Amino acid sequence: MTLTSVATSSARLLDQFGLSAIAQAGDWPVRSPIDGSLLARLRTHTVDEADAAIARAQQAFAVWRNVPAPRRGELVRLFGEVLREEKAALGELVSLEAGKIRSEGLGEVQEMIDICDFAVGLSRQLHGLTIASERPGHRMMEQWHPLGVVGVISAFNFPVAVWAWNAALALVCGDPVVWKPSEKTPLTALACQALFARALQRFGADAPAGLSELLIGGASLGERLVDDPRVALVSATGSTRMGRAVGPRVAQRFGRVLLELGGNNAVIVAPTADLDLAVRGIAFAAVGTCGQRCTSTRRLIVHESVREALVARLKQAYAGLPVGDPLAEGTLVGPLVDGAAFEAMQAALRAAAAEGGTVTGGERLLADAHPDAFYVRPALVEMPAQTATVRHETFAPILYVLTYRDFDAAIALQNDVPQGLSSAIFTNDLREAEAFLAASGSDCGIANVNIGTSGAEIGGAFGGEKETGGGRESGSDAWKNYMRRATNTVNHSRSLPLAQGVRFDI
Repeated sequence: MTLTSVATSSARLLDQFGLSAIAQAGDWPVRSPIDGSLLARLRTHTVDEADAAIARAQQAFAVWRNVPAPRRGELVRLFGEVLREEKAALGELVSLEAGKIRSEGLGEVQEMIDICDFAVGLSRQLHGLTIASERPGHRMMEQWHPLGVVGVISAFNFPVAVWAWNAALALVCGDPVVWKPSEKTPLTALACQALFARALQRFGADAPAGLSELLIGGASLGERLVDDPRVALVSATGSTRMGRAVGPRVAQRFGRVLLELGGNNAVIVAPTADLDLAVRGIAFAAVGTCGQRCTSTRRLIVHESVREALVARLKQAYAGLPVGDPLAEGTLVGPLVDGAAFEAMQAALRAAAAEGGTVTGGERLLADAHPDAFYVRPALVEMPAQTATVRHETFAPILYVLTYRDFDAAIALQNDVPQGLSSAIFTNDLREAEAFLAASGSDCGIANVNIGTSGAEIGGAFGGEKETGGGRESGSDAWKNYMRRATNTVNHSRSLPLAQGVRFDI
């Protein structure tokens, strides 16, 4: 794709979303990683405007929490309808702004649609428990109530899906959302707001103003969400460094956090593994989104008996990967997001080589055609041990190869990193598979058998342990993050017995 066509496509899409005027309203530059071309110049919000947005959301909460949950679900259903209508356009904008290949851009919007469907069903299932009371004539139960304003801080690599995970659940749970997207991908956020406005028009008068607020700008706006006591929950996706700053600051004011941070995900390949399956699963997980997923496979722990065969096949697969324009037919690897990501990748490869690693790939591609974009050949690095460089997450398509002989040693190697997001094993040995999934197996929040580490479905809770932050978003019972629990006891008798046999007669 040429610089002219990137700019033309972007202008067409912004016009389709009604954003043409907004896109030229300020001096904040938005560039495409495809070729570095300028897509927009946005006006950023001030801290005072962020404060006003939080105030509007707080006012909306006072109304929205009393709207019946199934009715709240209707708004999310309508939003899902709008997303279906504009899937192609929003998916293309994701590719233009984040550099994802076309199928991944479309897949991200499909993920938004899926979470809307999930949330609509959930809107009739926000149920608590009835609990047996030890006191005669008493009933004890739990209720779940809306929590309050939810602040969402999202990252560039999934510029719309992670917001949708939070927003769809928050809205059916009765909570307004204030969203601070990545500085690198604000246009997709503006497009989402425009589409949500369409859903609001169809929904009618039950929806108060301020249900979904958007803050465009730098770190100071995220800090406003983090520090404001009116923001009941801060859901932040990003680096471990960012999480170390966010977590304590929210805790200091006794707010809630939902942190989705770093991942250093490993795949174990056992002697009985189906290597055809393993090659396909590893390749997608390691190079999809140009290695810029929190669930990207970064470590390959392969049994010595199959190492030579597997590494040879991976090298062959890597050499043939089509790298280039993410919107072109057949491309599998688009660009890194920017020059800083490229420099971080090169620094990691130099460090790995200094630690005894053998590097295949990793070089810059297409620099003559696109001097302001950063395309790379995905790198495969054969390491003598799990060194400090291997234990550090580099957000780029680098796959470190390690060898094991004993299965317990493979599990120990897999777990011996600070991060704990996703993991996988390729094996046809039932005992190994079950041991990997057991309490003494993988210590990650996601553990898979015979699929890669990447590409989670919305039905399961998403998140990880250790320095990944411990948060859970998307499916299962992640909705409980967005609500508060109340335990209620109702006395329908004419006496007043006390619990634990306590007597207090007056």
